Amino acid sequence: MPTLIVFCHLRWDFVFQRPQHLMTRLAEHYRILIVEEPVYHEGQAHLKKTAVAPNITVCQPHTAIHAPGFHDDQIPTLQNLLADLVPQGEKPVVWFYTPMALPLLQSFEPSLVVYDCMDELAAFKNPPKQLVQRESALLNIADLCFTGGPSLYNSKKERHANAHCFSSSVDAKHFQKAQDRSYSHPDQASIPGPRLGFYGVIDERFDIDLIREMAAARPDWQIVLVGPVVKIDPAHLPQAANIHYMGQRTYEELPKFLAGWDVCLLPFAMNESTKFISPTKVLEYMAAELPSVSTPITDVKVPYSHVVEIAATPAEFIAACERMLALSDEQKADLAQRMRTVVAGTSWDKTAQAMHELIQTTEPGNKAQRLSADGNSYTGVEAGNVSPLPVKQQQVQTAAIDVEPKKAQAAE
Repeated sequence: MPTLIVFCHLRWDFVFQRPQHLMTRLAEHYRILIVEEPVYHEGQAHLKKTAVAPNITVCQPHTAIHAPGFHDDQIPTLQNLLADLVPQGEKPVVWFYTPMALPLLQSFEPSLVVYDCMDELAAFKNPPKQLVQRESALLNIADLCFTGGPSLYNSKKERHANAHCFSSSVDAKHFQKAQDRSYSHPDQASIPGPRLGFYGVIDERFDIDLIREMAAARPDWQIVLVGPVVKIDPAHLPQAANIHYMGQRTYEELPKFLAGWDVCLLPFAMNESTKFISPTKVLEYMAAELPSVSTPITDVKVPYSHVVEIAATPAEFIAACERMLALSDEQKADLAQRMRTVVAGTSWDKTAQAMHELIQTTEPGNKAQRLSADGNSYTGVEAGNVSPLPVKQQQVQTAAIDVEPKKAQAAE
């Protein structure tokens, strides 16, 4: 099997989302090594390897460097840790989720370079200062650019000649379990109805003011929120008797929560961080055949406004939820049919297969090899404008591989 090295800013065991969906399927064709951001560890630097699924190994660097993520201060140590990741002479496919890891490409002689742009990371809270420049360099080097939705595609297609839109998809069979409403999770059994639910990461993309206004306006509605709180102070979250925070749950649990909901929510804030998002959950809600209400996120509004209620203000959002709760059996059946048509048109299996075919048929541009041969770095906008980052000779070790696969947590 050819090797696929994936540099990812997301932990495998955080939420089960696009990287996990794609890699568990691409593992049919590749031996996949996922390189995560470093973890702080006092003492000798080492690379912890964990088998998380068939043909998938997570490589987690542990270093005594306080700098976050793939910071420049981490690069020399990481280059040493990754020096023996593949046998000498092997040319792996190298896949990036974060441009910040681009300097580590110098450690390999890639057969192909892939950039799967699932988010506009520069629009998120507190992005690394080099991110914009490094993405420009990656777009210059990459042989293939995938995007996580049409908004991202429109922003990247003029910057890369081989860009392809692969919107978030769905594992329909998994979420169709929620169509059996008796499947509801026992942890919400004590919460009365009607239940209006959301699962996902609760961060700067989540409209906490909207939830606060909903809960106050309709105290008879029970708002169930499933997922971890990230990058926002939990003290700022709205608190009310009818708001229920269920915390982060596994991917296996999500259909159980869906089964007990009357309406699904996509309460995203309208700001820079949500301008390009393509929420995976919208199709998962459809697979459960539950009515949904969303703020006017472009990648929800444009393709799915015939299925999902779109509401721009808190008053409109509350009114839309009221309409969804009041649907007749005939209206529910009609909506469910439209949902089935949408869900039938996509799957993560089809998406992964299409990506694999593009990897197999794309002629490598070998830009990475040419830059390496010229002694140039991959950290700037224009190739060759800075010197390569030095590689310090440090003693490193590789931890033994954990043989017990780990189940990823999920709330995406």
